[in-house]
Amino acid sequence: MAASFQVISKLLGRLSPSISHPLRQYLSCLQRLPVGSRPGLSPFVPPSRSLCKAALPRDEDAAQATEARLCYKDSPWDYLESEDYIEKYGTNPVWESYRRNHKGGIPPQKTRKTCIRGDKICGNPCPVCRDPNIIIHHQNVKLLQQFISPHTGMVLDPTRTGVCMKQQKKLHEAINTAKNHGFLPFQIPFVEFSGADYSNSHDAVGSTPPPQSLTSGETWYKWYSEITPDENEVAKVKKTYKAYLK
Repeated sequence: MAASFQVISKLLGRLSPSISHPLRQYLSCLQRLPVGSRPGLSPFVPPSRSLCKAALPRDEDAAQATEARLCYKDSPWDYLESEDYIEKYGTNPVWESYRRNHKGGIPPQKTRKTCIRGDKICGNPCPVCRDPNIIIHHQNVKLLQQFISPHTGMVLDPTRTGVCMKQQKKLHEAINTAKNHGFLPFQIPFVEFSGADYSNSHDAVGSTPPPQSLTSGETWYKWYSEITPDENEVAKVKKTYKAYLK
């Protein structure tokens, strides 16, 4: 025990005075105590098993997240009714609390092309790319309705929702497919027709007028006689159609 105190005192000599002075006082007090009542040196030994115990919950969370992704992969519309979704987003759309990171006070007019390139993910992914359980599908009607304006029926601009261009293209395709399959309603614009549209007396749909009585040498159109054609162009046309001219 005395040898261990000597080794520790030599090591303390190499430290700075601000650190070594309190430790020397502590060791001197330990030497004055009886041998049986001296505490061990466990306070100076870092715990070796604390890191292993702290890593266990992370592994369990990762396993649960992987199971959740596999669960919602075949039916992504179930995620919007789950407790995890309600706890994270509530009744708001997935893009409402999203804020884009950009330089300056004016946001750019276009979002990024994609948030995920291979294994690399950008620092602030879009509302669709940041949550792996949000999957764009034409049967995921509740998710698609969050990106459609209730007033105009048009798809919201990505500058408002913050969705990257790759996911915006998937949204357009999924919405069009959902409309074709009858999952999403859409309204055809109403056009009022007047009585003139069904009239048969218009020149475009009426009967052809009888031909005019023309004398020899008189043209059908009066303005045609006032045009003087170019002789070179006439010669080229005659040469091209020489075999067909009589």
